[in-house]
Amino acid sequence: MRPEAVVFDMDGLMFDTEPVWASSWPPAFARYGLTVPDGLVESCVGAARERVMALVEEAFPGNPDALRAVDDHYEIGAELFVAGGAPKKPGLDELLDWLADQGVPCAVASSSARRVVEANLAHGGVRKRFSVIVTGDDGHPSKPAPDIFLAAAASLGADPSASIVLEDSPSGVRAASAGGFVTIMVPDLIQPDEGLRARCRAICGDLREVRALLAAL
Repeated sequence: MRPEAVVFDMDGLMFDTEPVWASSWPPAFARYGLTVPDGLVESCVGAARERVMALVEEAFPGNPDALRAVDDHYEIGAELFVAGGAPKKPGLDELLDWLADQGVPCAVASSSARRVVEANLAHGGVRKRFSVIVTGDDGHPSKPAPDIFLAAAASLGADPSASIVLEDSPSGVRAASAGGFVTIMVPDLIQPDEGLRARCRAICGDLREVRALLAAL
């Protein structure tokens, strides 16, 4: 199967961004005399801003400082990415080279802000590989809604059922599956349970395995 398109998530899939995001939570909350509750950071992995705000509101009901701390967390993280980007995940360049050789168009569909996405792609030297970039700034409902992936596929003129989404997070896998995409998971911080496995065509250990899998189809 030669896919009509491949749509990439960014955080945790192409770039090792989660340590940077995780490091920006404590200083942001400390500004308001708050401590980040256990499990909050993990529950926010792969979630868009509105979902993160909802989770923080649940943890700090009626506390406006907690919501301000979330904004500060995003700002601290964004500044770090703009300054230096995040390390590329193993196999990213090889996979993108192979897809280019096969003539497969690629898109990015990320819940992160556009300036964060653009900064990581630029620092990683892979911006030119993507003809379409859809971000959290574009107003689509948050994953696990499929809208961000559907928008990317539509911009490429690709049929979702003949296109691949590469994702690392549970919410992203659910979004891709809901959109009718061929879904390949490359887990980062969270390993899939049986429910997630059922939504995936394959689960790969890294992007090098993805390249080998696609080459064998």
